Amino acid sequence: MKPRFLSAMLAACTLAFASQASAQDKDWPQHPVKIVVPFQAGSATDLISRQLGAALAVELGQPFVIEARPGAAAAIGSAAVARAEPDGYTLLMGGPAALVTNRFLQKRLAYDPDKFALVSMVAVTPNILLTNPSQPFKTLPEMVAYARANPGKLTYASFGTGTTSHMAGEMLKSVAGIDILHIPYKGAGEAIPALLSGQVSMYFDTIMTGLPQVKSGNLVALGLSNARRSALAPEIPTIAEQGFSGYDIAPWYGLAAPEGTPPAVLDKLNRAVNKVLADPGLRDKLAEAGAEPQGGTRESFADFVKAEIPRTQKLIEQAGVTAQ
Repeated sequence: MKPRFLSAMLAACTLAFASQASAQDKDWPQHPVKIVVPFQAGSATDLISRQLGAALAVELGQPFVIEARPGAAAAIGSAAVARAEPDGYTLLMGGPAALVTNRFLQKRLAYDPDKFALVSMVAVTPNILLTNPSQPFKTLPEMVAYARANPGKLTYASFGTGTTSHMAGEMLKSVAGIDILHIPYKGAGEAIPALLSGQVSMYFDTIMTGLPQVKSGNLVALGLSNARRSALAPEIPTIAEQGFSGYDIAPWYGLAAPEGTPPAVLDKLNRAVNKVLADPGLRDKLAEAGAEPQGGTRESFADFVKAEIPRTQKLIEQAGVTAQ
């Protein structure tokens, strides 16, 4: 076979393959898509994923199935997505732990946080510091005074080592100069019962799952972790306005795919996410749960995560948290 003819055949085959792949990307999705939630069912990440998935199913014409894979501060679910086929049918609802913090806190991380194709920011929610009414304090200043007088006696729960819930506690320890012990759980499904039963003194929960406990009178809110009050509970002050200026940390949620997922699929998914997040119906549902819809380009999400890495590393170093 002559070299020129062979080259022509190879070029034709490459073009045909590229055209076929392009057509497949354009037709995506052709069957159900799975969104892996690396936290427990019923968590804020799970609730946001279900609301987004239902909207995307309508927009893209295929079911979006939510699968909870909790454990190891989001590392188990994240690793499962990282190993998945990069075809757009397995996605991760990622956040600070999965995409940023775990790299600093887990020595044997089973995935590379930088090896995801980022799709879009989805939402941001504030954390709420909760305590049991039986505790000898009812406000944040009272808690800080008690903690200073009783170093090492109080404990605080989080929804996993390395999560914003954990980092919120470490930031409070730093700015308030108090000694409180961190107790990690897999999510609100474990941490809230522990707080209600008195096994832990406090818990940094998302407002989505924590506020109902406050409204029912089961738990007391000591403050919100982000810089401004929530429209859902305007009576609850932020931690910053209670004497800790600059205190600002909140969970965020973003959709990611395995590295190597076709750009055409990522772009189509990004457009769909932005379209459904602009819908007043979904925005209202998210707002009712305390989540602030985000959206944006793939590039803006990547820039955001990139900026969060040194900020988080500095916080971890200041708090003296070491990798396990």
